Amino acid sequence: MTSPYDIDEIFPEDAAASVRLPRRQNGNSPQGLAVTLLADYTLRSRAWLPSAAIVDLLAEAGVSPAGARTAISRLARRGVLEGRRLGRRSSYRLTTAAAAFLAVGGSTIAAPARTEPWDGQWTLIAFSLPQEQRALRRGLRSQLRWLGYAPLYDGLWVCPHDIGEKAKARLAEMTLGTLTVFRARHVELDAAIRRNPVDAWDIAAIARQYESFIGRWRPARAGRITGAEAVRARTEVMDTYRRLPVLDPQLPARLLPPGWLREPARDLFTSVYDELAEPAENHVRAVASRHGGEVPGIGAHTVARLATGLG
Repeated sequence: MTSPYDIDEIFPEDAAASVRLPRRQNGNSPQGLAVTLLADYTLRSRAWLPSAAIVDLLAEAGVSPAGARTAISRLARRGVLEGRRLGRRSSYRLTTAAAAFLAVGGSTIAAPARTEPWDGQWTLIAFSLPQEQRALRRGLRSQLRWLGYAPLYDGLWVCPHDIGEKAKARLAEMTLGTLTVFRARHVELDAAIRRNPVDAWDIAAIARQYESFIGRWRPARAGRITGAEAVRARTEVMDTYRRLPVLDPQLPARLLPPGWLREPARDLFTSVYDELAEPAENHVRAVASRHGGEVPGIGAHTVARLATGLG
């Protein structure tokens, strides 16, 4: 069953060979915070931020200067950041591959819920990979999670939505012919031992995640938050919400219990994230300007712009 702890990282690690984003950890890792900060304010422009400014912004989130510098260095080695040096000052920005990678992931996270009626059919993906191909097996599972599938059995993953052409090509390229895809309807059996396809997801656990998110952010008054607090809150609400669309890959309403909180959670996320955009952007600009003057290209996007891929 799917739980928040089954997902190693929110973006599939094999989406770009030159980019290895930090793995998901319990709590906020310095690398994860750095990626979120740069994505929230420089994703479209790939603006250069002084390394000292990145260190200061991470310090406001509770990361030590040494931990921040280590995170920056590791992200550069992973191909997420690229650096340059002008005199004694160093700056970093997202690499082209990382920015494209994050824009695609962000558009999926921010996309509105699907509204087309469900035809009652499931897409099933069956695969068999040798045990020695652990890396390929792990990459395939990560990709399937990202595409909205969950394991009904070890080598049989299901999704209530049809598979698109891009996903077909991607999976065929990854698995080198070790995978079979088909569409089918579930047949109910009058038997004591059976498993419904929707049981591949832990619906109760997903509901608890929605309840926790709403309980945390409903009392927030975004309009009263400014400065470093605005940046911290905006980073936190994104870091928390971005896992929900992967945990709950827009299952059809008829498969879910009444009062499902997907839309209330998305509306709350949009409200908080967008209302904090201006004060958070102003603070990031102010911090960056302390380390080299005005930095062009800093800009906080809205959920609507993120949903379009920032194009």
